[in-house]
Amino acid sequence: MSRVGLALALILLLAAGAAAAPPCPDCLRAGAARVTLRVPAGAPLAGYGALARRLYLPDVLDRYPHAFWLRPSTGERDALAARALVLESAAGVRVAWVAVDLLAVDRALTAEVARRLAALGVGEAALLVAASHTHSGPGAFVDSALLGWLALDREDRAVREAVLEAIVAAVREADAARRPARLATGSVAAPGLGRSRVRQPLDSTLLVLKVTDARGEPLALVWNYAIHGTALGPRNLRLSGDVMGEASRRLEHALGVPALFVNGAVGDVSPARHGEQAAADLGAALATAARAAWDQAATAARPTLAAGTRAVTLPSPWLSARNCLSGWAPSAVALPLGGLFPRDTALTAVVAGDSGWVSLPGELQTALGAEVKRAAGAHVRHPLVAGVANDYLGYFVTADEYARPSYVSCASLYGPGAGACLAGAAGDLLGAVARGERPATARVACDR
Repeated sequence: MSRVGLALALILLLAAGAAAAPPCPDCLRAGAARVTLRVPAGAPLAGYGALARRLYLPDVLDRYPHAFWLRPSTGERDALAARALVLESAAGVRVAWVAVDLLAVDRALTAEVARRLAALGVGEAALLVAASHTHSGPGAFVDSALLGWLALDREDRAVREAVLEAIVAAVREADAARRPARLATGSVAAPGLGRSRVRQPLDSTLLVLKVTDARGEPLALVWNYAIHGTALGPRNLRLSGDVMGEASRRLEHALGVPALFVNGAVGDVSPARHGEQAAADLGAALATAARAAWDQAATAARPTLAAGTRAVTLPSPWLSARNCLSGWAPSAVALPLGGLFPRDTALTAVVAGDSGWVSLPGELQTALGAEVKRAAGAHVRHPLVAGVANDYLGYFVTADEYARPSYVSCASLYGPGAGACLAGAAGDLLGAVARGERPATARVACDR
């Protein structure tokens, strides 16, 4: 045999040995993907009801194919995306994580994503669809007359279909790309990037879930921080992921893998600065902090993956006239919203390595997010709130904050006690999943 032939034979032998090697014993399986979210030209933006975003008259003459209450968008400032991470344990536990550049997601959209994935043969998984909460993402994708008039525009089937297709495609691609992987968790403080809407302390923690393959090569990054996507104000009419999109793009450029942003307890957190330059600067600062957390992330001692859900019953929703009119109305005056918002929701908790995440169906006040972390902290090293995920029911605040008339308390639709009850249910669920318990099937009653 020639030297060339011998070399080729050795290469083939080594390749065959590598293919036959046993799987990484301390690995999960993970796959990730990023799919560009392209909505029809002229789709409205979601997030502001201000005059700068509104048409002078509703488009009853059908001048705009996708907008009715709000002005059509005028192009892209930066590309939007749906990013997905699928995790699977040796025991068969599966989690499908989605991070999408939207203001929010509703339960109907989450349910339709699950239905389409099942129809396409993607294995059943705990599904967590987290909106970045950018206020410059597309509107017109939610079937809600009230939210449509306020800040999203009425539903447009073409826009909603584009959103659904991007999310489903991202999960399918991530699922097909699964391979042995390890998890690591890193946490840093990133203060000074936000300001409190209610003059209370903020949580500056930025946490990263680092996903690498068996050789240590990057597969995905999931990062969590609480900040509103409002650096670009209502005068912006270009599609954008705002500061979170800026940071994720920088991270993807540096690491070459999808970077999934999951917002935190964001109800009372605004960006510290506003405007085009502020969006770039804050995005760069967030990316720097997330990269520092990635670089120092510690690999989990055990390849843990667990998930659970819990149903919650809420009070009848209403709008407080006192809170919405700066205190100029009696506290007993309220506008019932029973036909427009539901009286129930569901929480999903995921424990992945040393981190534990629990979905919240709206914007939680920082103080309530701290309660979730405190309740679960005895059982999971890095407990996190996944805000604006799987459903959207407005703001949830403490009873003290609900008593202060403001925009935040006005948008709290379930009364003074619902926030604390929901936070307690979330902390209990995350703790139970971290302990390896099967969450109770009974509903949590927050309507008392």
